[in-house]
Amino acid sequence: MRTRLASLALLLASVTTSAHAASPEQTASQLLDHLQAGNMTAAEAMFTPDMAKAAPAAQLQTLWQQLGGLKSRGPVRVVEQQGMPTVLQPLQFGSGPFNAVITVDAQGRIAGLYFLPVQPAAPPPPPVPADAPYRESEVQIDSGKGALPGTLAMPVGKGPFPAVVLVHGSGPQDRNVTIGQNRPFLDVARGLAAQGIAVLRYEKRTKVRPQDFSGDFTVDDEITDDAVAALALLASTPGIDARHLYVIGHSQGGMIAPRIATRSGKVAGVVLWSAPARSLLDIMPEQHRYLFNLDGQISPQEKAVMDRLDAQIAAARGTEPVAPAALPLGLPAHYWRTLEQVDPVADAKALSQPILVLHGGRDFQVIDTDWKLWSQALSGTATLHRYDQLNHLGIAGEGPGSIEEYSRPGHVDKKLIDDVADWIRAQP
Repeated sequence: MRTRLASLALLLASVTTSAHAASPEQTASQLLDHLQAGNMTAAEAMFTPDMAKAAPAAQLQTLWQQLGGLKSRGPVRVVEQQGMPTVLQPLQFGSGPFNAVITVDAQGRIAGLYFLPVQPAAPPPPPVPADAPYRESEVQIDSGKGALPGTLAMPVGKGPFPAVVLVHGSGPQDRNVTIGQNRPFLDVARGLAAQGIAVLRYEKRTKVRPQDFSGDFTVDDEITDDAVAALALLASTPGIDARHLYVIGHSQGGMIAPRIATRSGKVAGVVLWSAPARSLLDIMPEQHRYLFNLDGQISPQEKAVMDRLDAQIAAARGTEPVAPAALPLGLPAHYWRTLEQVDPVADAKALSQPILVLHGGRDFQVIDTDWKLWSQALSGTATLHRYDQLNHLGIAGEGPGSIEEYSRPGHVDKKLIDDVADWIRAQP
């Protein structure tokens, strides 16, 4: 239910008020007043034209009913996103806590409306065991656009040690890629460090410096440039073998890993972990359809979400100017259109460095279609491992994969970590 709710919530964007001098906070409050009163027609009347098409009154009514009724509103704060003021407000619904994200355009209209489920806070990560054969220290990654905090897990003993940079997938991720109580990057970092391989992980820019993305930006601004800076930091760190630096890219990070290796010029090998071989705009509809169909049917509301996503993808692939609110994930057209120019398979094939591909058989986000494409493209030139029981995070489970599974505590499979360590040690 929560998965469907979140998916429906991500559909919404763009409400308008009449042209008066109301503050963004007042505009957002007026919208919530209409919704709470059940006056969906008045709420729709606040929408920009794009949003009136995306979320008509009937669809608003369905979403609001599924949220379970608004019980209370928390304190408001306003930030700037993509050049527009955005109201952030915690809300308590009958179905649980959500964060409202309401963006107001220059005409006093709301250019974005999202209700994002609040995930329970994960407990702090466990400290490094006193007898661990590695130590962790804080570092700063600086690509010239504002430093990012990170952690270097360094083996104890005589170096120099081979070293790895972990590169995040899509979305604002912390250094451990904390999802529920799972921290796959923490597992990999400590698992490799215990085997004599230094590992650098860091906060993703979209997580700790969202202010850096107020205008047009690209995947290089989001991922590539910071990973290149992380590699440069490792190369200059005492005790690190600068001839043996590796990139482990997870999900979208795997898709970009060959690009990072090329831009860096310091990389001895690349690991593609749960990496898409295709455009994200091809994969997103598959993910939605899979999740919606887990109960054996796709409801009319879910069909509307799919139709809206199809329209957003078509707009992203077009050439006309279009507001971010009318595009997938609310990201600007420039981002999607430049990302569409990235060909991960061609980039990987062009590398002279060795490649390791890791794929989970229960991964519903990056599916066996991508595994087959990697296998065909890199046959005879790369090392490929498929793990039947693993999901997108590298955690073992049973049955069809699901979003809910990510909330169950687990750890990255030891064999996957050992395979990476063995592969790195085997490099000349």
